[in-house]
Amino acid sequence: MKKAIVAVFLLLSSITSAQIPISDHAEISVITCGPYQGEVYSAFGHSAIRIYDPLTGQDLAYNYGTFDFDAAFYLNFPRGNLLYKLGVYPYNRFRDFYISQNRYVHEQVLNLSSTQKQKVFDYLSRNAQPENATYRYDYFYNNCATKVRDVFVELFHDSVKFDGSYVTTNYTIRDLTGLYLKQQTWGELGIDICLGLPMDKKLTPFEYMFLPDYIESGFDHAKIDGHPIVKAKISVYEARSETIPFSFFNPWIVFGLFLVVVIVISLNDWKKKRLTKWFDIVLFSIVGIIGILLLLLWVATDHQAAAKNFNLLWAIPTHAVAVILLLKKQYDSFLKKYFIVAGIISVATLLSWSFLPQQLNVFLVPFVVGLGIRAFIISKELNK
Repeated sequence: MKKAIVAVFLLLSSITSAQIPISDHAEISVITCGPYQGEVYSAFGHSAIRIYDPLTGQDLAYNYGTFDFDAAFYLNFPRGNLLYKLGVYPYNRFRDFYISQNRYVHEQVLNLSSTQKQKVFDYLSRNAQPENATYRYDYFYNNCATKVRDVFVELFHDSVKFDGSYVTTNYTIRDLTGLYLKQQTWGELGIDICLGLPMDKKLTPFEYMFLPDYIESGFDHAKIDGHPIVKAKISVYEARSETIPFSFFNPWIVFGLFLVVVIVISLNDWKKKRLTKWFDIVLFSIVGIIGILLLLLWVATDHQAAAKNFNLLWAIPTHAVAVILLLKKQYDSFLKKYFIVAGIISVATLLSWSFLPQQLNVFLVPFVVGLGIRAFIISKELNK
């Protein structure tokens, strides 16, 4: 049912406005929709532009957040070549979709002259044409929220001033995304593992506007031609409070149990003077494969945020080769030294956790502890 609703919603993006003048009674608004915890990508909220003209009957939402789930999407996503496009919907359908998910909907009616309104309408109409609608998406610098802001920056240049003095925090990109993913701990963990040092850049107030909430706040504190750009705010819908269900399937519990298993197996191996090789082969194979994928994201794709990833300190790609050698006894001398080094790297990573340039996810601490324990156990038993 959910997929059917999304499919119908995306189908509506084919509706585009005619290139006709809007009347002096037209209103242009920034629409901000609240977060939805059903998906990771929807946890950050959404932004759009509404054009409402009671005389011509137009009431449209211009949405820079649409994309097609086709073969090209699945080919482009791993390479970092994400193609999104500007879709145009009947506003009431756009609004009702977000309300149906219990997401707040706020409208900021903008204080624009008739000439300025027509410029915005013409700009959006041109961009909605099939040959112009597609753009290259970036998670933090060119997304559905920043595109809304940039419409007015590109059209009115220095006439629009965003006063960022309301931003009193000194957050990084990672800090801000973490705030929105408190209910999606696995999603937060996945992002923290896959994306590297660029996520730890301190943001300017202008750059905070990669998030829809800060688009709303940014326009609240913006001026055009010296006057407040927002002339009226409308609370279209406020989300009902919902109880967050507790789940035992969270990273603390899962990785905590993993560490307990590692300790039990390691103590048993220590006592019986042997290795539980199947466990080590599975563990270090998985970690090695993760490391290879992280390295490829860094060097072989256009995912700029995946560069310089310090998670490679624990997800060492060469582990994938080491487990193959672990099956052959003639490499024991080499592997003993290899796993001593791997254990030392684990310890060094844990000791420097709070000082690394990249903020590693704290959920990983028990996992890295477990990796270090098994590395030292392997080196000790191979020595025998």
